[in-house]
Amino acid sequence: MGTSVSTLKTRLDGLCARYDTAEALEKDPFSVVLAYDSPMNREVAAFVAAHLAYGRVDPMIRAVRVALAPLGSSPADWLRTRSGAAIRRELSRALSTWAWRFHTAADLIAWLLAWKQLDAESGQGLESHLLPRAGEGPDDALSRLVQRLRTDLPASYGSRFSLPDPLEGAACKRWRMFLRWMVRSGWPDLGLWTRYPADQLVIPLDTHVARVSHFIGLSRRTTPDGKMALEITESLRRLDPVDPLRYDFALSHLGILGDCPGIRKRSTCAACPLYSVCRAGSESAARIPR
Repeated sequence: MGTSVSTLKTRLDGLCARYDTAEALEKDPFSVVLAYDSPMNREVAAFVAAHLAYGRVDPMIRAVRVALAPLGSSPADWLRTRSGAAIRRELSRALSTWAWRFHTAADLIAWLLAWKQLDAESGQGLESHLLPRAGEGPDDALSRLVQRLRTDLPASYGSRFSLPDPLEGAACKRWRMFLRWMVRSGWPDLGLWTRYPADQLVIPLDTHVARVSHFIGLSRRTTPDGKMALEITESLRRLDPVDPLRYDFALSHLGILGDCPGIRKRSTCAACPLYSVCRAGSESAARIPR
C-alpha cells in the first residue's frame, strides 16, 4: 500500500529540517551567487553557476568561482560597460587555462556575451525573455530562448550541453535550477523575478533527486527526463500546493552529501528522516495517492 500524503509530508519536512542549513548550502553552487550583492549581479552569477552545475560539487564550485573572478564584484556592470570585442579579449586572456568538464573558456565567454545581448534587448536582464506569451506556458518561452541560443551560440559541445529543450522532453535541470533561484522566494532562493509564474516552476531533476524520488514514491518513472520532473513536481504539489519546490534542496543534498547509499539497510539508513517511507532496492514503491 502506498505511503499516505500526511506521512510522506512529515518525513520530507524532517528532511528539510536536516538539510536546509547554512552548512549544506556551502556545498551548493548557489553559495557563489549569494556572495554578490545586487539583483543584476546575482542574476549574472546565477546564469553562470546554474549552467556549470554538474559533476563533483567541490571542483564544480571552484570552477564557477574562477569563471566569475575576472568580472569582479559587479559582473553585470562589467559586462554592460565593455564592448563584445573587449570582453572576448580580456576574458580570453584571464581564462586561458580555465575549463570545466564539457565547457571551455570559449563556451563561457559566449555564454556571458549572450547574457549581455539579451540584457541589452530587455534593459533588465533575462526575465522578460523567459516569460510566456498569451496562450503559452513557461516551457514554450524556455524552448524559444533555447532555440534562439542554439542559433546564436557556437555549435560546441559545451554550448549544446547547456541548451536542452523542454519541448523535446528534456528535464532541463540547469535551466530549472536557474529559474528556481531567480523566481522562488523561500529559503535559500532569491525571489528576484516577480513576473514569472512561480506556481509553474518545475523541479531541477538531477540524478540524486530522481533516485530518492523513486525510492519514496514521488514518481514511478526510472528515466530522469522531463516527464519524470513534471511527475515529481506534481507529487510534491500535493504535499505543499503553495511551494512544492521547497523540498528540492533537501532531496538533492541527501545525495550530494553522500548520505544516501541507495540500498535500504537499518545500519546505514535508520537515522534518515525518509527511512520509514523509503523503498530503496524495491520496485514496490507507489506514488502518492491522487
